[in-house]
Amino acid sequence: MGDRKVVLRTRWPIVSAFAVLLIVASAVLGPHATAQSCAAVDLVVARGTQEPGYLGTFVGDPLYDAMRHALPMSVQAYPVNYPANLTDVGTGSADLVAHVAAQAAACPDEEFILAGYSLGAGVVHAALGTGIVAGLPGMVQLPGDLADRVAVVLLFGDPLRSIGWRVPDQYLARTADFCAAGDPVCGGGINPSAHARYDDFISAAVGFSAEHVS
Repeated sequence: MGDRKVVLRTRWPIVSAFAVLLIVASAVLGPHATAQSCAAVDLVVARGTQEPGYLGTFVGDPLYDAMRHALPMSVQAYPVNYPANLTDVGTGSADLVAHVAAQAAACPDEEFILAGYSLGAGVVHAALGTGIVAGLPGMVQLPGDLADRVAVVLLFGDPLRSIGWRVPDQYLARTADFCAAGDPVCGGGINPSAHARYDDFISAAVGFSAEHVS
């Protein structure tokens, strides 16, 4: 399996309903983020719904481990701090944006890789200003002056993909959107277990990232 950037549409109403639930959220900004140490690359990961692990067992943790070993520069990681449930996409976008802003100010040469799995992909969409979520209450978007600091966007099992939405045009060339065969959340599949099978895409995600970071 590999990187499939083409946005797919589905007629499956359950998936569409899931995507709608994903984005209907309100949030209150939390405490201001403080910067951590500087690295060449900061991997910012929004995990899936109630996903265990530091960055997320299915995607974030193995992705970070692979990047640390494969990329020829220093890499650190940040787990987006949010409850990872269907009513807190806005909270996640607020924390993601606050973290990137703090890091960007403290580390002028640092680049960012934004990664989101399942629900976390919705958080990344909100932070980037994807049309279907940008205007909803509680969603927080990266300010324009930080857009160029985002070197890579990685989406895994993205629910918005299933209803034909993609990241804003300015991020398209730096975005890899992975959907496992049979996954009903991001595509037209009917195999729910496929939504947990994203380890096969880790290598492709790292390779894509290597082509876009300095």
